Amino acid sequence: MDAHRILILGGGTGGTIVANRLDRLYGASARITVIDRDDEHVYQPGLLFVPFGLADPDEIVRSRRKQLRDRVELLAGEVERVDVASSIVELASGSTLEYDVLVIASGASLAPEETDGLNGPAWGESIHTFYTLEGAAALREALDSFDSGHLVVDVIDMPIKCPVAPLEFCFLADWDLRRRGRRDRVEITLLTPLDGAFTKPVASAHLARLLEEKGIHVEPEFATGRVDPLARRVHSWDERTIDYDLLVAIPVHQGPAYVTRSQGLGDALGFIPTDPHTLRARAGDNVFVIGDATNVPTSKAGSVTHFEGQILVENVRCFLAGEPLSASYDGHANCFIETGFHKALLIDFDYVAEPLPGRFPDPRLGPLPLLAESRLNHLAKLAFQPLYWHVLLPGHDIPGVGPEGPSADSAPLLAARGVGA
Repeated sequence: MDAHRILILGGGTGGTIVANRLDRLYGASARITVIDRDDEHVYQPGLLFVPFGLADPDEIVRSRRKQLRDRVELLAGEVERVDVASSIVELASGSTLEYDVLVIASGASLAPEETDGLNGPAWGESIHTFYTLEGAAALREALDSFDSGHLVVDVIDMPIKCPVAPLEFCFLADWDLRRRGRRDRVEITLLTPLDGAFTKPVASAHLARLLEEKGIHVEPEFATGRVDPLARRVHSWDERTIDYDLLVAIPVHQGPAYVTRSQGLGDALGFIPTDPHTLRARAGDNVFVIGDATNVPTSKAGSVTHFEGQILVENVRCFLAGEPLSASYDGHANCFIETGFHKALLIDFDYVAEPLPGRFPDPRLGPLPLLAESRLNHLAKLAFQPLYWHVLLPGHDIPGVGPEGPSADSAPLLAARGVGA
């Protein structure tokens, strides 16, 4: 019997997890190829810490090849388009690859050019982002010399990778400025297109109180239309204006360019319509999608990719075996939110369940408090980096932490958290 041809587009978190899990499952009976443009795997949660001197760029980048099991092939190249009808991927080099199963794990990319005035001469000067390695390093230098004025953090549009990261940046900026004795000379404002601090109402209310306590102003429903870098002013579509001295922008996100060149594969933003429970693409029975590339209604966050990976691999197995797919992914996500002063809070939710108070991972006995600041949560977030490299990427399960979200056993869980009657 010929080996299964499994092609994975993207060697980031999702692509690496899936490749390693599939290799462990199939061994030599599958030929697994990962395609990416370079050999640099970035630990993206670490980008948040770089602007504050809490991490160095060199510490959060490793070789993609070294994160993959020996049998997995890593192919350097740019994808030109996917021919779903013929099960063929065309590369920019002109070569083509056929597949039995395609896994799209290409993530999301920044598009600052989509916002008038954002991607000009001021980019990297008075306008920065921490969503790229280069941007985070440049922002570190800008913050070192910033001692007074208006610091504005602007979420241009949703969806974005790690929706809590802009909040974390505000909290860490507050902490950093206080420890350096500059906070009383700096105003911090968060501009967001959401109607509050977060997408889930319970967590949004809790985070709003925390932002207010720290003197961080939130401008909700602010849809940025353009940036005037000469006047240092942000304009919304409803004609509100916010002046800044230093602008930290989270640009529009979009799917990879090849998606829009592939007939019937993606939506207008280049994200891929995906069954939210099986993680199979709407475009083809043998196409699966993981992580930021999907349009599923949950956060574009690393924990989501981790939980999706277990279910996606099982569904690839089901597909190749001619069995019904498992519709078991429930949108489970959890996020550590750095709040400064060596503390963090943790939220845990899914498509249905709100982030609620309690404990994690066990609602009664778990060591980590939910929706509450604690030093233990901060230490857990720091400890996640070695866990990422040595447990998550190799495709191992984390003991006690499964893909099922809190609504999987909602009645006992909510009772344990003291919610409802």
